Amino acid sequence: MSRTCQVTGRGTRSGGSIARKGLAKAKGGVGLRTTGRTKRKFKVNIQKKRIWVPEMGEFVTVKLSTRALRTITRNGAYRTLLKAGLIKPVTTKREKKVQAS
Repeated sequence: MSRTCQVTGRGTRSGGSIARKGLAKAKGGVGLRTTGRTKRKFKVNIQKKRIWVPEMGEFVTVKLSTRALRTITRNGAYRTLLKAGLIKPVTTKREKKVQAS
């Protein structure tokens, strides 16, 4: 189970933490000195959610970042999930009739 968002594609990123020691020159010291660098991970806040899609009339379970949840709230579930390729377009009975003729 990877920690990636199905809508935005965001995942875990690597970075670093810098340890510093000393008093800043502006505060009367001799300046800050770097005493160590440590590798670390920046993890995405992933939530597993059941989203109701009214156009389809059913729930869709997806793993989303909290940023994607805000996007769904703003743009709507159907539009966002369709753009991400997680659901297929809904065709009505009328559209099916037109396609058949």
